[in-house]
Amino acid sequence: MQLKVVNSPFNQEQADLLNRLLPTLTEAQKMWLSGYLTASQSTSAEGTPDVSTAAPAQTKQTVSKDVTILYGSQTGNAQGLAENTGKTLEAKDFNVTVSSMNDFKPNNLKKLENLLIVVSTHGEGEPPDNALSFHEFLHGRRAPKLENFRFSVLSLGDSSYEFFCQTGKEFDVRLAELGGERLYPRVDCDLDFEEPANKWLKGVIDGLSEAKGHSASAAVPAEAPAGTSPYSRTNPFKAEVLENLNLNGRGSNKETRHLELSLEGSGLTYEPGDSLGIYPENDPELVDLLLNEFKWDASENVTVNKEGETRPLREALISNFEITVLTKPLLKQAAELTGNDKLKALVENREELKAYTQGRDVIDLVRDFGPWNVSAQEFVAILRKMPARLYSIASSLSANPDEVHLTIGAVRYEAHGRERKGVCSVLCSERLQPGDTIPVYLQSNKNFKLPQDQETPIIMVGPGTGVAPFRSFMQEREETGAKGKSWMFFGDQHFVTDFLYQTEWQKWLKDGVLTKMDVAFSRDTEEKVYVQNRMLEHSKELFQWLEEGASFYVCGDKTNMARDVHNMLVEIIETEGKMSREQAEGYLAEMKKQKRYQRDVY
Repeated sequence: MQLKVVNSPFNQEQADLLNRLLPTLTEAQKMWLSGYLTASQSTSAEGTPDVSTAAPAQTKQTVSKDVTILYGSQTGNAQGLAENTGKTLEAKDFNVTVSSMNDFKPNNLKKLENLLIVVSTHGEGEPPDNALSFHEFLHGRRAPKLENFRFSVLSLGDSSYEFFCQTGKEFDVRLAELGGERLYPRVDCDLDFEEPANKWLKGVIDGLSEAKGHSASAAVPAEAPAGTSPYSRTNPFKAEVLENLNLNGRGSNKETRHLELSLEGSGLTYEPGDSLGIYPENDPELVDLLLNEFKWDASENVTVNKEGETRPLREALISNFEITVLTKPLLKQAAELTGNDKLKALVENREELKAYTQGRDVIDLVRDFGPWNVSAQEFVAILRKMPARLYSIASSLSANPDEVHLTIGAVRYEAHGRERKGVCSVLCSERLQPGDTIPVYLQSNKNFKLPQDQETPIIMVGPGTGVAPFRSFMQEREETGAKGKSWMFFGDQHFVTDFLYQTEWQKWLKDGVLTKMDVAFSRDTEEKVYVQNRMLEHSKELFQWLEEGASFYVCGDKTNMARDVHNMLVEIIETEGKMSREQAEGYLAEMKKQKRYQRDVY
């Protein structure tokens, strides 16, 4: 907006002042100023308008346009959605602050008027690492009473777990208990989160806009494509398989595949610590077993998505739908579809339902609760869309241009009288050959990154396939010539057959890229030895590294390994630092805040 002296009541100096001021004002400030000037016209010549009372509605609007978005994210999905929500609201003239829960000062909570929570749930209903401290504060005695406070929660989860979206549910209930008012109801998202996240975003915009007296425009997509690449979670890139090797030696109890994929022509880029999503296909043999149960025509066309796309039934069951995992929503819909009283009773019994879904798949469901007098279309309509599988990237892009490497352990086990196979891992081990293509997308993980200062020491704990991101770390540090010390703890079953990437680690040690390496092979000794035992053996030196500012990383199994490593780390800090248990846990909590304790666990 440019004012001209011509045809205006302002002199040149006034016009220049206004020209400098107006472009810097927000919409709310302009509205307030308009109200202020209107109010000033109604005062007497001697009086001065009261700034605190002039245009009171506009003053409230200035406050209501401030929105804080807090995210709790383990793999990056919640963070991406939070950041995109922030960009969308900023485009609608809201004043937005987006922050990890870990970086937010809890005492500032009572100062907020509009809060949006975007949070995922892991394991047995647990918050992500960067949400733990805020979750604890909110559920503790120090949590404040909230007045003139509005909020909404977007919860991410996986319905195959018993405590689906539990963390989001807990935040939602607790904020209401403290006096907050929901500006839009909580939305719980399964693995296929785009559509419900979009619905939540539009509802939030409507809720915020109604308070300001405006109507909302349509919501924007909940996911913005990364970088300049046209490929994303919803538009995966078909990557060619360059190499597919078994890393384990002859006679091993395990099969770990090293997969090299080409990203040439995709425009996709990644950093060490990021993950790759793969959309797998079901085992054709399993699909044929299912088709045989129903005696359906494999070539019959069925609708596979809400856009109305159709595919032959067999093809759809291979590529579009999940048939190896049973979830409560699936069983509930199956009970409604079939009217089976036995199945309805199972759904209502939490303990029996949990026991039944462990290690069973859709074929078990069909066999156990027949007959199914339903059409193929009715049946696929209750199935969950095939979810992607996320894997920690095992390569550095600077060391391997246009390539991405993965380390995938094949999952095979016996349950309920049948052999079970991991959908993606066994696809990679049995059916994926060099020259084949597979749909992939990149998942940024800002919660698992190398220190910005290349001289910072790093300690890495990654047994089994948890070694993957640390291969990426080492390749990156080798390429950049980083001078910081590095220490690797690796473990597996047998030294001879299961030392993954052994020659690479030995070369990095020889060249000085890797400073120290300690290994634990649990089946090579009479008494089982694990990575946490090796940590304890070197406790004094490990604590010294922490005191020097080292960053500590853990990747792998969350249920056992990561928990044991965490407890050992607290014990080492307590002993070597001559602290109480509480002080040691505080020391580790401070490391988390400084982003010096990071975990990529699953």
